[in-house]
Amino acid sequence: MKQNRAKDLKQGSPYNMFSKVLIADDLNSITSGVLNTLKAEGLHQIESVHYCDDAYLKIKAAIREGNPYDLLITDLSFKADHREQHLRSGEDLAQTLKKEHPELCIIVYSIEDRFQKVRTLIKKHNVNAYVCKGRNGLDEIKKALQAVSRGESYVSPQLAGALRPKTTMEINDYDVELLKQLANGLNQDEISAYFKEHNIKPSSLSTIEKHLQKLRTRFLAKNATQLVANAKDLGLI
Repeated sequence: MKQNRAKDLKQGSPYNMFSKVLIADDLNSITSGVLNTLKAEGLHQIESVHYCDDAYLKIKAAIREGNPYDLLITDLSFKADHREQHLRSGEDLAQTLKKEHPELCIIVYSIEDRFQKVRTLIKKHNVNAYVCKGRNGLDEIKKALQAVSRGESYVSPQLAGALRPKTTMEINDYDVELLKQLANGLNQDEISAYFKEHNIKPSSLSTIEKHLQKLRTRFLAKNATQLVANAKDLGLI
């Protein structure tokens, strides 16, 4: 098995570190586009799945068999259906796999374009690349392959600001959750109750009031409505 793997590395693709690739996306049209792009780049040992749990199980099984995947390309959003899933999103999948197998290269391919989401995936979960689905998405998949094969990270140009040094949009996950609940129409008392129910700390009303005041100042917002609008404009929620 190892001899066949070595043979595959010598023939075909310039991306020799990616001899075995798994695509996780619930849309056949997207999977086909990525598959054809990878084949055009000289990658041929490619498989695909439609569920995050299936991706996880295939990757774990391949590791046990001594023939692991080198690269996972995954969407973030998977539509729920009759099958109950333990891993319900590409973010769950990427986070879990990077913790258990940090050597696995992961490229996220998603329509999601929020800066904070990209920042979390790259900086916190150590995802190797983030490519936006769209008009130039498949071309950017090629660029991501090139960058990751060189040991570099890659982010679509329109989201490059997510990785810049601290700016006014540098906020943490707690702040993002505050903004999300504010956008959902919750007032400060309701946010406090929600945080306590979901074990999000700190959850006291006074702390939430202070954080929201800081966010209004940071984003030049006069009220909660303007704060939410500004955060959406910046792609934070």
